[in-house]
Amino acid sequence: MKQNSENPFFGAYRTPFGTPPFDRIQTRHYEPAFDEGIRQLDEEVRAIADNPEFPTFENTIVALERSGELLEKVSSAFFNVLNAEADDEMMDLSQRVSPKLSESTNNLYLNEKLFARVKCVYDRKEELHLPTEDARLLEKTFEAFSVRGAALGPEEKATYRKLSSELSLLSLTFEQNVLKDKNRYELMLTEESELAGLPESIREAAALRAKEKGKTGWLFNLSAPSYVPFMRYSAIRELREKMYREYMSIGNKGDEYDNKEIIRKIVNIRLEIARLMGSANYAEYKLKHTMAKTPDRVYTLLNELLAAYKPVAEREYKAIQDFASETEDGNPVVMPWDWSYYSEKLKDLRFNVNDEMTRPYFELEHVKKSVFGLATQLYGITFKENKEIPVYHPEVQAYEVYDIDGKFLSILYTDFHPRDGKQSGAWMNGIKEQYRDQDGQDSRPQIIIVMNFTRPTETKPSLLTFDEVNTLLHEFGHALHGMFAESSYASLSGTNVYRDFVELPSQVMENWLTEKEFLDQIAIHYQTGEPIPQEWVQKLIDASNFNAGYACCRQLSFGFLDMAWHTQTKPFDGDVIAFEKEAWKQTVIVPEVSGTLMSSSFGHIFSGGYSAGYYGYKWAEVLDADAFSVFKENGIFNRETARSFRENILSKGSTEDPEILYRRFRGRDAEIDALLKRNGIEPAGPKSNIPTFVFKKQNCRLS
Repeated sequence: MKQNSENPFFGAYRTPFGTPPFDRIQTRHYEPAFDEGIRQLDEEVRAIADNPEFPTFENTIVALERSGELLEKVSSAFFNVLNAEADDEMMDLSQRVSPKLSESTNNLYLNEKLFARVKCVYDRKEELHLPTEDARLLEKTFEAFSVRGAALGPEEKATYRKLSSELSLLSLTFEQNVLKDKNRYELMLTEESELAGLPESIREAAALRAKEKGKTGWLFNLSAPSYVPFMRYSAIRELREKMYREYMSIGNKGDEYDNKEIIRKIVNIRLEIARLMGSANYAEYKLKHTMAKTPDRVYTLLNELLAAYKPVAEREYKAIQDFASETEDGNPVVMPWDWSYYSEKLKDLRFNVNDEMTRPYFELEHVKKSVFGLATQLYGITFKENKEIPVYHPEVQAYEVYDIDGKFLSILYTDFHPRDGKQSGAWMNGIKEQYRDQDGQDSRPQIIIVMNFTRPTETKPSLLTFDEVNTLLHEFGHALHGMFAESSYASLSGTNVYRDFVELPSQVMENWLTEKEFLDQIAIHYQTGEPIPQEWVQKLIDASNFNAGYACCRQLSFGFLDMAWHTQTKPFDGDVIAFEKEAWKQTVIVPEVSGTLMSSSFGHIFSGGYSAGYYGYKWAEVLDADAFSVFKENGIFNRETARSFRENILSKGSTEDPEILYRRFRGRDAEIDALLKRNGIEPAGPKSNIPTFVFKKQNCRLS
């Protein structure tokens, strides 16, 4: 009893806005809270299943929706910290907790009596005449049971239970292997000559990195703020090649962190699950509840984009190759470790603008205020930092967000810099979803956005690249989707939508960065306070499509690779590297390098919830370009357009089919024309409209 009273998860949070008391939560608190949360959920599920009353929407569907409060509370805190501030103890704990969570989930969805009640309500859906959102909850609840094996026979259920548990643990191990393998590599430079080509800001950051490790010199690693600028600026080709090969061998070294066998097991388990569910392959099984619906429609989009962009990408590669041949002795063949280096040089030559010129104009604190300010201009919302809200790391900041009428809207956490315990990349998570409680009170959400931006140095604040500013806008778009939620049910709230729709709100925000009116606001010199020179603004806009063909083909390569892994119809026991090369060969622009492998660190599809769904970034890119064209027509700060986008897209979550939501905003289905026009690409042939269709979010981050 004393242990429970000391555990912050047991009892109401006595914190501002009921936020998690991260200052009091210790690692030892999680496991007993998980155990109790699972016990309570099991008890609640049993009570619903054993209810002697006739199954109704309220006593079955809504009761199930409201269950598991403690488990949700501890899970949201734990997995946010695990992704952003993990240590060995947390990772070990996650390995113990994962099977328990899988078993609990299976106990729920494989409960025959419970499913019988759900099906009883579902079979009567027409005669119930439910309101739109209630009907949607009923549909999604029945769907959730169906895709998790509720209709299987006893033997098949036992098989599914075993497979899903194994899959959960394998995905977790995959992710942790990537983090551990990435963190152990360091490139330590001790001679000035080894820094050739690297700007002073990059050298200073590397020196600080070395100092923090108790070393003298310049330390580079595989985190984005270190790896990306090194590959872009280092004039020493041998070092670029070394870094590239290390980056492309994460999870592929034949040791305890090697992920190749885990990949085989994951794809084979997914195939077996798909077969259990009556599908020919995992993509067919997974895509039934997406906008795309079928693998054929995914491939239609990927191939259509490839046809339009590959000729452009090939011309771009030739231009880079010609430039390298003209400027370097020995006529070097441009390899993957050369692409960023020569691209940056050629871009600088053509447009006379580069990251080192613009960094001083993108100081993180000002950029953040400007992004917040953009939301104020569009939607009237405001942000107020609250230092009394507990955070899990001193670098994390917490904000109260208020609507245009002064009503409390959300809590927003920001976490911007890399740490050894943080996963790479950038993402948004919900710590608490928005919903209305049984008394009709609106319970507002708690949102976190996490980045890996360049750290401040001893002499400079955190100065961002143009791409990093774009990343912040992207994740902030996800945050708006979560913060504007207006749903009765948490499972339909905010970003709980189909994977190929969820990137629309995030990617549409990126469009403002290449608009002069917004660049004038966001780009201010951190020392002088002067706005970015007007000629630079136009150069940034002109340069935004530089190598757009290559960038699209690279993104398409990931989509083709994902689909190749998940459209297999036979168990895979082959060579993972050879499979990858074959899967994306049609998208390859720069010469392939033998022995390198991306799949072994491709967390999006093997541990991040985007399996058979990575195409969604390109699908949503068509949507976001088409949607932003409305802002372009009416003015990029037009309040009425923003109101329509908020009311029809951002606030709706999964309460209605996204085909309906998008048409309501746009007045028609999305068309590919706006994307091609934005990138300066001519259509390669007949185009297809993308019918705009939406699922219950899995427990994974949005990036």
